[in-house]
Parts: sequence; C-alpha cells; structure tokens
Amino acid sequence: MNINHYTYRVTWSQEDNEHVGLCAEFPSLSWLAATPEKALSGVRRVVDEVVADLQAAGEPVPEALAEKKYSGRFIVRVPSLVHRALATEAAEQGVSINRLVSAKLAV
Repeated sequence: MNINHYTYRVTWSQEDNEHVGLCAEFPSLSWLAATPEKALSGVRRVVDEVVADLQAAGEPVPEALAEKKYSGRFIVRVPSLVHRALATEAAEQGVSINRLVSAKLAV
C-alpha cells in the first residue's frame, strides 16, 4: 500500500486555532500543527504508522480513493415532487434527466 495515493487535506481549525491535517480514507485520524506543511506531514506520518500496524496484524487496509474504479452510476431516491420538477426542467432544456442532474452535480 502506497500512502502517497491517499487523499489528504489540510484545513484551518478555528476551535483549535491550528491547521489540521486529514486523510479521507482514515476519517478518524487527524494531526494539528501550527503550519499547513506540518499538519500534512503529521497526518501522513500517522497514516503510515496505522497502515503498518494494520498490515502487521493482518487487518484490511483501506484502498486509496484514487485507485478505486468508479462506474459513473449511482442511484439516488428523491421525493416525487423533486423528480417531477427535474423531469420538467430537463424536458424544457431538451436534455435527459441524467444529463441535467449530472450538470447540476458538477457545479
């Protein structure tokens, strides 16, 4: 497992008054630091340690989001009034509901 393929993010924590490093594949892990660079370095180090521990214990290691295959298809249930409104808007624009919703999600 290459920890460089995981999805990292650094954001500001107003509550902690520090930068916080996060990893999407390990939502329970974080690292607080005074600078964004140190927050990223810290969370990467923690992820590396956790992955090593999981591997040593024979536990499953989360797959990197970047390495997963996505079909481009998912099903969403919406109220019938929303479905009707989307169908109407799509018809008025001369496109399919799928194209309309895809365009709305892409914004």
